[in-house]
Amino acid sequence: MNEVELVEKPESAKPLLSLKLDGTEVPAVEASAADMEVAAGMDVAAGRTSFSEFYASSYQAMLALAVMLLGDRALAEDVTQDAFVGAHRQWARIENPTAYLRRSIANGATSQHRRRFRDRRRPSPREESSALEADEMFDALSTLVPRQRAALVLRYWFDLSDAQIAEVLQVRTGTVASLIHRGLQELRKVVKP
Repeated sequence: MNEVELVEKPESAKPLLSLKLDGTEVPAVEASAADMEVAAGMDVAAGRTSFSEFYASSYQAMLALAVMLLGDRALAEDVTQDAFVGAHRQWARIENPTAYLRRSIANGATSQHRRRFRDRRRPSPREESSALEADEMFDALSTLVPRQRAALVLRYWFDLSDAQIAEVLQVRTGTVASLIHRGLQELRKVVKP
């Protein structure tokens, strides 16, 4: 069961908010008045769901986005959880939580790719194969630069428009078309019919 609870810390002047989601506790953060309302189960804005309801209804879709961007479920879970923690901290100020999370996950995936690139000294040799299996699609996507990969995943797996993709990636709409076009060209070099 998803629950949000307050944790009292004697050394702290302000209460800390601890978030337990699916039995896993997220590190405590300082609680604002809006955080206290969410923890008490109150709506932050009229007609708006609570954070825990939003989390329960959108976690799987956001995790799927992260998995498609990263190709690694464990890493995707970390990025998704970090995005939800950030959304929780800003919950009272977020106008469109879904767009906020998409952007956070795309940014988190880009950060992970940069970290992998820095940590990797030599690329591992790729094996050639004639049939494209499920994991091989992730391998093919991993050959793309992060923004091209994100644009393709958001377009073809999440069926977002150019304007929505531009908002998530924080680029111009014309740049989205270019990213998709170049990404498809690169995939055609790797994926042979």
